Amino acid sequence: MKEEFLHYLWKYCLYDKDSLVDNDNVKITVIHPGEYNRDSGPDFFNARIRIGDTEWAGNVEIHTKSSHFIAHGHNTDHAFDNVILHVVAENDKRVFNARGDELLTVQISFDPGYYERYLDIVNNPATIACGEGISKLEKFYIRHWLHSLLIERLQAKSESVMRVLSETGNDWDETFYRILSRYFGFSVNTEPFELLVSALPFRIIARHSDNRFQVEALLFGVAGLLDEGLFKEAIEDKYYRDLIKEFRILSAKYSLKPIHGWLWKFSRLRPVNFPTIRISQLAAMLASAGGLFSKIIEAEDLDEIRELFNVSASEYWDNHFVFGRESKSVIKKTGDQAADIFLINAVIPMIFIYGKFHDNRIMCEKALDFLENVGPESNSVIREWSSEGVVSESAFYTQALLQLTEEYCRKRRCLECRIGCKLISTGNTLRKPDELLLEPGV
Repeated sequence: MKEEFLHYLWKYCLYDKDSLVDNDNVKITVIHPGEYNRDSGPDFFNARIRIGDTEWAGNVEIHTKSSHFIAHGHNTDHAFDNVILHVVAENDKRVFNARGDELLTVQISFDPGYYERYLDIVNNPATIACGEGISKLEKFYIRHWLHSLLIERLQAKSESVMRVLSETGNDWDETFYRILSRYFGFSVNTEPFELLVSALPFRIIARHSDNRFQVEALLFGVAGLLDEGLFKEAIEDKYYRDLIKEFRILSAKYSLKPIHGWLWKFSRLRPVNFPTIRISQLAAMLASAGGLFSKIIEAEDLDEIRELFNVSASEYWDNHFVFGRESKSVIKKTGDQAADIFLINAVIPMIFIYGKFHDNRIMCEKALDFLENVGPESNSVIREWSSEGVVSESAFYTQALLQLTEEYCRKRRCLECRIGCKLISTGNTLRKPDELLLEPGV
């Protein structure tokens, strides 16, 4: 048995209350189990218990066996001197703290059905281990949990954004440029796009935002795609030669160093997703919008933002997918699917993080509203949840389900999941329905 399971029982009082007695067989009443601690130190802080007429306040430590208090070195650690109760599944040894005081140790009893249900779930080979039981839960209960998961996902994304913001000296335009650009790679070319924007600061792009051709020359040049050895068929191509000529001037002016052009991947990609097309579309976006991030922050509705992403590659690419090789003429627009990817992964998280950074609750709520107005994503994870009866109406819920799958289901953190907690405790009411995570709420 894992300690985490005992933590779960203690947190939600899913044990036999009569099994809590002191050494003199006096009943112990738990007033508050304490605040769960996932860092070093006792497992629960600030617990309150009553023994007879005396109320005690302090910490609670939990082990499968009482002797583990010694095995873990707690008996010599003064951080455990304020432990008022030692809860165990097996009381196999008397233990003392670093002051030499004996710990009050209690062996709890519980319904073995809880542990059986827990094992059934965590040992299920399916990704959604509790799929068979989800239909037993009220939809409102699940939706409430998904709302928390979405906030958790946005806060997790904020950590990487804040690192970039720090690196750029709190420059929101530069930060957004870097975050947005990586999603033009559509997974396959994420790394080259990250290298590209790191080698080409946004401040340089901004100086030429009124000249789309120069922005293209900067992007294609720093991307290493103007290396004459890459596209041999383009040697006599005027547009290609003009880009090279322009980039030579700009690279000398700004001391730019291109990345390796061979880093870009073309194989197994639909031609419309070739990096050449995506770079030209990125240039159109950066050249036409001017203060792109400012316009996004000021936008009142999603349609305003979508319009900013409704761009086409330059005219040359109407009948090209790569330099120097003509193809059937088709205007290369970003498309709704690409726009949704940018919105879900870059734009809306940035709005949320910007609002949180400036303590602007209205901005954060606007980001969540925008996400509810973006269509649901379609992938194997979302389809699996749909087959279990959890259907998503918008990206708000698909993002939450991705967080649930990646951070809880695949890691079998069932005891920290509201769905898992509820199903394991079937037939019982959790002590605090509004405190369903083992950690303090975010």
